[in-house]
Amino acid sequence: MQITRTLPELRAALAARPGRPAFVPTMGNLHDGHIALVRQARPLGDTLVTSIFVNRLQFLPHEDFDSYPRTWDADCARLEAAGCDIVFAPRETDLYPEPQTFKVQPDAQLADMLEGHFRPGFFTGVCTVVMKLFSAVFFASGGGTAVFGKKDYQQLMVIRHMVRQFALPVDIVAGDTARAADGLALSSRNGYLSEAERAQAVQLSQALKALAQATLAPGAAPLPDLEQQAMAQLTQQGWTPDYLTVRRRSDLQPPTPGDAAAGTLVALGAARLGGTRLIDNLEF
Repeated sequence: MQITRTLPELRAALAARPGRPAFVPTMGNLHDGHIALVRQARPLGDTLVTSIFVNRLQFLPHEDFDSYPRTWDADCARLEAAGCDIVFAPRETDLYPEPQTFKVQPDAQLADMLEGHFRPGFFTGVCTVVMKLFSAVFFASGGGTAVFGKKDYQQLMVIRHMVRQFALPVDIVAGDTARAADGLALSSRNGYLSEAERAQAVQLSQALKALAQATLAPGAAPLPDLEQQAMAQLTQQGWTPDYLTVRRRSDLQPPTPGDAAAGTLVALGAARLGGTRLIDNLEF
């Protein structure tokens, strides 16, 4: 496995490996969910590239950029075992050698709700760094495949729309959310949870499952009422929810009564347990 730090190093490494790359972008602190994406990507290209970069542009000033876990040695060991060919781990000055004044502004109708509402500017930071990483990884080959996890459901949607609107020669493949045995979605931020909070954390996925079941139940109450009930119940369990909601998978807009059908919907949630903010979703 080859480790590259700068854009010229990455491009030289890719030039020595003809064909189309498969790419998995990460912020490091890798868990089994990341490794599942890497293994999924392995047969989708001639060279497998994984990036490790904690992107300052997608953190708000009060968020955990400085304290975000960085586990370099363990990450490299796991990536090598999973069959990664090239790790691209730029320093901040390598990827942003000057202030990044040109940024990718996503469609507000998709990006300014849910996560974008509670984390203003988040998706601008995501799109900007992903566009830059795509340029670095796919420029010489003329395209390839990138794998993103469904746990960050809205992010996956935003990236797909960005790729389509800019006509980028990149196929976006979704990876299913990896979960612990009790149903908790794997996340780097799970490491912030205390032992007691970790035992309680599964309540978020349980709340989404209950909301999905209630939405499809015969004679169901209006969806806003069901969402408010789900929020209230999670609050009673000691959480501080930002949202628990049901949306259409196609565009993340609220479903109308006529299109609220099984197989077309997704329940999404974000809530804080103690000092840790967790997100999850459930297609149904």
